[in-house]
Amino acid sequence: MLGIIDLLRLKGLDCGARVKLVRHQNAKYDLYELMVTGHLETYQSYQAKPVFNCDYIVAFFGMPGNKARFIGIYEVGNRWPVKDRPPPPDYPLEISPEEFQYELNELPGFDDLKERVVIDWGKSTRAWHQWLADKEVIEILPAGYARPFPGYLDFILPFNELRRICDYPEANREWHTSLKAVAGIYLIVDTLDGSQYVGSAYGPSGIMGRWHEYSRNGHGGNKRLIELTTQNPDAPERFRFSLLRTLSKSLTSKEVITFENFYKQKLGTRAFGLNDN
Repeated sequence: MLGIIDLLRLKGLDCGARVKLVRHQNAKYDLYELMVTGHLETYQSYQAKPVFNCDYIVAFFGMPGNKARFIGIYEVGNRWPVKDRPPPPDYPLEISPEEFQYELNELPGFDDLKERVVIDWGKSTRAWHQWLADKEVIEILPAGYARPFPGYLDFILPFNELRRICDYPEANREWHTSLKAVAGIYLIVDTLDGSQYVGSAYGPSGIMGRWHEYSRNGHGGNKRLIELTTQNPDAPERFRFSLLRTLSKSLTSKEVITFENFYKQKLGTRAFGLNDN
C-alpha cells in the first residue's frame, strides 16, 4: 500500500513538522469550480476559527464517498481579521466579518501531483482538518483529468474546465465520447451580468466538435461573443457552458436549428441576451 506520508516525504515534505491534512467540502458551493477559476486558495485562506495551528497544511477537496483529491501544500503564516484583508473583488462568495484570513504560501515541487493524487480520507469525513496521519493513495489520475462525466443535463462547465477537457482528450475520454455522441442545444452564461447565449451543435462530432471551437478562441465565431472577447480577452473565463437539450445526430441541421430557435424564444436571448439572430 502506498501511503500519503511516504509519497509526500519522497517529494521533500518535512513530515516531522506540524502538518495538518485538510479536506475541503461544502454542500452550498461547487468547490471544483472555485478551483478551476482560481478561487479555491482564497476560499481556504478564510476561516472562522484558528484551525490552521500548524506549520503546513496538505490540502485536498472532497470527492464522492470518502475520497479526497490533492490540490497543494501550503506553509502557514500570519493571520488577519477580514476587515484588514478583504477578499478580491471577483471572489464569488460572501465572507463573514467575524472571520480572518491566513497567509498561506504554496510550497513548490508538488505540481506533478496536484489534482492527480486521490486518497481514502477514511470514515471521519466530518473531521475536515486532521493532524498528519497515513492515508492510502487509491488512485493517481492522468495529467489533465477534469472530473467524471455526470450526465448530459447535470453539469455547468466553467470555460477553463471546458478547455482542459478539450486539451486532454485521453484523460477525459468519457466527456469526449459522450459529447461526440449527440447533437444538441447549449447555453452559455456570462457570470458578469447573467446574459445568455443559446447555440446548437450538429454534425459528425456533435456537441464536442462545436465546443472545441469555443475552447480555442473563447467565442466560437458568434458575433456578440466576439465583441465581448475583443473588448476583454479574459471575458471567456466568465463563461459557463451547459446543455439545454440533447438531440439525435441523425437530425438535419435545419431540424436542429428549429429547436435552437425555440429555446432562443423561450429564454428571450435575442431581446435580452447575447443572440444576434
